[in-house]
Amino acid sequence: MEQEVMIIDFGGQYNQLIARRVRDLHVYCEVVPYKKVDQYLEKHTPKGIIFTGGPNSVYVDDAPKIDSKIYDLGIPILGLCYGMQRMAVDLGGQVSRSQSREFGKTPTNFDSQAKLFKGIGDSITWMSHQDFVTQVPQGFKTVASTQSTPNTAMANEDKKLYGVQFHPEVNHTEKGQDMLRNFLYDICGLEGTWTMDRYAQTAIEGIRKQVGQGKVLLALSGGVDSSVCAKLLEKAIGDQLTCIFVDHGLMRKNEGDEVEAAFKDTDLHFIRINAEDRFLARLKGVTDPEEKRKIIGEEFIRVFEEEGRKIGSVDYLAQGTIYPDIIESGAGDAAVIKSHHNVGGLPDVVDFKGLVEPLRQLFKDEVRELGEELGLADYLVWRQPFPGPGLGIRVMGEISKERLDILRDADAIYREEIAKAGLDRSINQYFAVLTNNRTVGVMGDYRTYDYTLALRAVETTDFMTADWSKIPYEVLEKISSRIVGEVDHINRIVYDITSKPPATIEWE
Repeated sequence: MEQEVMIIDFGGQYNQLIARRVRDLHVYCEVVPYKKVDQYLEKHTPKGIIFTGGPNSVYVDDAPKIDSKIYDLGIPILGLCYGMQRMAVDLGGQVSRSQSREFGKTPTNFDSQAKLFKGIGDSITWMSHQDFVTQVPQGFKTVASTQSTPNTAMANEDKKLYGVQFHPEVNHTEKGQDMLRNFLYDICGLEGTWTMDRYAQTAIEGIRKQVGQGKVLLALSGGVDSSVCAKLLEKAIGDQLTCIFVDHGLMRKNEGDEVEAAFKDTDLHFIRINAEDRFLARLKGVTDPEEKRKIIGEEFIRVFEEEGRKIGSVDYLAQGTIYPDIIESGAGDAAVIKSHHNVGGLPDVVDFKGLVEPLRQLFKDEVRELGEELGLADYLVWRQPFPGPGLGIRVMGEISKERLDILRDADAIYREEIAKAGLDRSINQYFAVLTNNRTVGVMGDYRTYDYTLALRAVETTDFMTADWSKIPYEVLEKISSRIVGEVDHINRIVYDITSKPPATIEWE
């Protein structure tokens, strides 16, 4: 990449968010575990470096550390929270434990003469710390303070080294993005050239160079990642690509047809496998959600293997892997959250020369932006996040075609009304769940005993935590009225007002 920023991960909970904020300013960056900094610097010369926060005290025996020679490279560095404390101790300052933890929104005084805070007056920052810098290193000066923390920020303008005790990357810090802009543009000298049109050109060239005349196989789910991946590969290599779309019968209403319509008339070789009967046969009588997931995942691989063998010689397997997948698969000392592969086990189908993963540098919203740049259909670009097992884990208890159809109809009404209300881009995920509970109701003069449907809607930036969405009552009323009136076998609607944690976003 022409211009890049290295974000050194010390185990902070906001490492992905920091990267997102940098990318929002059109600057390319990568998150690098602190133990791999030397390896990264052997191949890269970043224009700027950001230290993340972290859960440790700098004084514990196993505190994350890096070689202090990094401060002599002449590269501007910004330390956030633990990153500031790490910088202070490494350069001869002092850090101590406070009598009280400073947490949450905090009024902060800034020295607007400091380059980092140019144009920024006193405002609110987001604090989350108990240790703090009691003495800044030689050559530094204090450039921000709060009532509890005199050295809230420090700066060595000559060496372009900066540290802040708060988190500019979170929305609660009022001028946080302005501070990051000052660091990236004014201090690092970056220009914000990271755009999806340029990325598309580079990615297409990279695919052609890697693949040559080889054949590529892609498991196309219809989700935004695999759909954008397919569109990018189509532009790069045309009929050298084969896309297999396994319709397991657990899709939302009309979704299989929409995916087929989006790709069947393009230059790529698109194969749709209608496998509803075999999936439902395997799932008959199964009620445990984990068992459902395993059966659906295993059956998908079996179908894909069968089709892969029919195609014959294939050189590369393509996957819609994105950057959060890479980070969550074991960056730093953190435990692996989940090992991400679009289709686990697929390399056993055929002897692939390698993987083609053209989205592995992108976050989800960048993938959507790229999809728009490539001209992908809007309903695919903005498709709601959908779990691999599909509606199989949104039908509580045993799965049947009848129950799936009930949920499909109800979910379609929910999504339609959310879009009509103009909320479809502001709510990050929303869907219906057909519960296994039946309740008594009255329709006309008759008693009913039918299913309870749950509605779920959340707002989130990273899907690691989420708040339930405050959908206006009149919108909920319209949704409830339509579903009960138009969908048979549902007589009660409930709305899930639980955040994550303690709940998860999906019910199963």
